[in-house]
Amino acid sequence: MKNLFVCFLTAASAAFPLAATFAQTDYPIKPVLFTQVQVADQFWLPRIEANRTVTIPASFERCESTGRVKNFEMAALHQGKFCTVYPFDDTDIYKTLEGASYSLAVHPDPALAKYLDSLITIIGKAQEPDGYLYTARTIDPSHPHEWSGPERWVKEHDGSHELYNSGHLFEAAVAHYNATGKRNLLDIALKNADLLVSVFGPDKRHVAPGHEIVEMGLVKLYRVTGKKEYLDLAKFFIEMRGERQYDKTSKDVWKNGSYWQANEPVTQQEEAEGHAVRAMYLYSGMADVAALTGDSAYIRAVDRLWENMVGKKMYVHGGIGAIPDGERFGDNYELPNLTTYAETCAAIGSVFWNYRMFLLHGDAKYMDVLERALYNGMISGVGLDGKSFFYTNAMQITKGKVFPAQEPARAGWFTCSCCPTNIARLLPSIPGYIYAVKGREVFVNLYISGKATIGLAPGGKENVRLTQESNYPWEGNVKLRVDVAKAASFGLLLRIPGWARGEAVPDGLYQFAGGVRKPVVIKVNGQVTAATMKNGYAVVDRKWKSGDVVELELPMEVQTVIASDSVKEDRGKVAFQRGPMLYCAEWADNGGRTSNVILSGGATSAKFEPGLLQGVVELQIDGDRVVVGDDGLTISTKRETIHLIPYYAWANRGKGEMNVWFPKRVTDVELLTQ
Repeated sequence: MKNLFVCFLTAASAAFPLAATFAQTDYPIKPVLFTQVQVADQFWLPRIEANRTVTIPASFERCESTGRVKNFEMAALHQGKFCTVYPFDDTDIYKTLEGASYSLAVHPDPALAKYLDSLITIIGKAQEPDGYLYTARTIDPSHPHEWSGPERWVKEHDGSHELYNSGHLFEAAVAHYNATGKRNLLDIALKNADLLVSVFGPDKRHVAPGHEIVEMGLVKLYRVTGKKEYLDLAKFFIEMRGERQYDKTSKDVWKNGSYWQANEPVTQQEEAEGHAVRAMYLYSGMADVAALTGDSAYIRAVDRLWENMVGKKMYVHGGIGAIPDGERFGDNYELPNLTTYAETCAAIGSVFWNYRMFLLHGDAKYMDVLERALYNGMISGVGLDGKSFFYTNAMQITKGKVFPAQEPARAGWFTCSCCPTNIARLLPSIPGYIYAVKGREVFVNLYISGKATIGLAPGGKENVRLTQESNYPWEGNVKLRVDVAKAASFGLLLRIPGWARGEAVPDGLYQFAGGVRKPVVIKVNGQVTAATMKNGYAVVDRKWKSGDVVELELPMEVQTVIASDSVKEDRGKVAFQRGPMLYCAEWADNGGRTSNVILSGGATSAKFEPGLLQGVVELQIDGDRVVVGDDGLTISTKRETIHLIPYYAWANRGKGEMNVWFPKRVTDVELLTQ
């Protein structure tokens, strides 16, 4: 069991008498589980701790105060009235419970463990005798939620979210079981999964789940139990896409089925379409099933969909899902700035999918996209206080142009609060993305300080201890110390980020504008080493002994970013990036306005400011501000130093203007009269 990929979780306990060979086919690369990594990083450790001490407790408190817990209590009694808004509100408890379980795995907390057990008891009492668990119906079966339909499953293809709820239950149950060894939540999940197996299948009920994630959850249950029916059902649900008849001639995404990615069989889909979060969970599930079954058609499909998303539909901050109406992907290159949606959950889903793509292919480009989302369009979703959140992640906030989807400030909670609870479960799992292993190759994917214990093939019994030190993302110098029980030969594969190789993003949707870049330098025990490049990784393959030190010098130059000319919203504009960080100008540092700024040159300084936004590198760039004359008939420009901060840190000092993209000419400046 320990050799199987259990997404960022510890190995299953001996409660299941499983053989380690039930999955003959799997991801060729195995993650180093987050429980084998001890983070001591100045950037991520405070955020993981804030998630443990602030975000998770706040999420549980809000689940109680908003009635989400009460729904389960009423369902247990079969009386009352569903007291929240959406039938998927159950999942906020599941997701927070999942995040709390990850935290428990590395930070034992008896009080938290006791609280989780109390919640699980409430959840269990709400489950119907045959395993059905869905408070929006069980509270009052004769008057279910309006989205739920009069009978079980009849609206599953649309908005009931019955299987979506199950998927998050399964993910939470596996996390809790692996963190604690307790089966209380897992048994609830297995009872529900067995119900699904009895109801759905080739000769049973057919449905393409309306909101994907049950596929990912079933795979996790399969990995824990070895019950092949769970894997088969996951693939069955994926195969159901394209079965239901929609109007393929319609441009309406609901009428043609693309909103649910249900318009065509998955192996025939050419573009990332529809609701972005749904798409990320579907593509993640497809990658899981492809890895476990060896289905080459699925692999070709996810490769094709990834190339479309990254090459034509991704924002420069790594966000996806540009269109507010339907929280969905737009057409190719449709990436508006004033009306950006870019849901936080979609960025999180992109992290999930890109990591699976890396495990399939071993190419650094997937980790490049993951890193872009992680440091920019995902972490912007939570405020520096750990308890305020963005649902959407704007590219531009302009005075006088406010759109319904735009959020100029974070909120403590939302009526639909999927994003805060998704953040709560992602942050504690981040250490599991740092390292991976394939045979006797160790991948170093993220530069996050700490220690890791990594088992090498054969059998994973030969341990390597890696100690990583860096001040990433502010500085590019990384030091890795190797410790082994005895001298051992293996390859150390260091990801050389695309931004350090002159590549803004794979497939060229965004590019760096010229300039000679400093080279990447690799040293072993103080001596410069010429490493072989392989799929974006520098391979240092040698016989290692304890105390060997690898040093990596990544050039942290400020890069000017331009978009493909196909992105009409960004023509004639530039953005700025340093290391993995995208930058923006915010009102608080620039005299209250950013929408009338022209920037055409590079940064004049990049300096770490410990007192600014909990410590950031601030950029200063000489630019021009467009000024409209008092008569409204003349304009002029005024030379100024413009201050830029990392994108993730904006909106922590009140509401006001913000820009990521800056025009290079006066004629491209918007709202001159404001």
